Amino acid sequence: MSDEQETPQKPAKRRQVRKISAQSLNNIALHYLQRYASSAENLRRVLMRRVIRAAKHHDSDPADGERLVDALIQRFRSNGLLDDQRYAEGRAVSLRRRGTSQRLIAQGLRQKGIGDDDIAAALAQINADRDDDEDIEFVTACRLAQRRRLGPFRAAEKRPQHQQRDLATLARAGFAYDIARRVISHEDCDELTDLIAKAGL
Repeated sequence: MSDEQETPQKPAKRRQVRKISAQSLNNIALHYLQRYASSAENLRRVLMRRVIRAAKHHDSDPADGERLVDALIQRFRSNGLLDDQRYAEGRAVSLRRRGTSQRLIAQGLRQKGIGDDDIAAALAQINADRDDDEDIEFVTACRLAQRRRLGPFRAAEKRPQHQQRDLATLARAGFAYDIARRVISHEDCDELTDLIAKAGL
């Protein structure tokens, strides 16, 4: 037997679930907004998860917390802390730079609770200085191919065996087949790199 005695493991302390109040919701919301950009609906979902957890733990009515959340969201909107249009535009620009298609940008914004008008405005904003939506979709697909090393950004000897997989990757990213095919079958990666740089992606 060894001289060392094993110390018993103490159970991990579980964080105490506190009752929900207007002040606690305000603190939670401000802390969340300091860390993440958010739409009003997304923040509402975050806060409602906390309300429901607290209501279950303290056997209280979640409708009371829901009223507090609605009032807080309204106050944050009127103070300018929450602005769905500004959030949608910023998120759309960020996703476009990463090589995300317009279809997936719109889908992602919808999932965050952004309305169709704000989504349309955000997409119009990122396409404002472009002549043709298809051209920017092509350049965005090129950016994704560059990031993921697909098609012309792959070693020449490996391109034929990966062509179908590369096309599928762009299709899953929301790009139309003809755009994906144009990107993957393109021979000159330097030309595509110049297009990407010119577009500012």
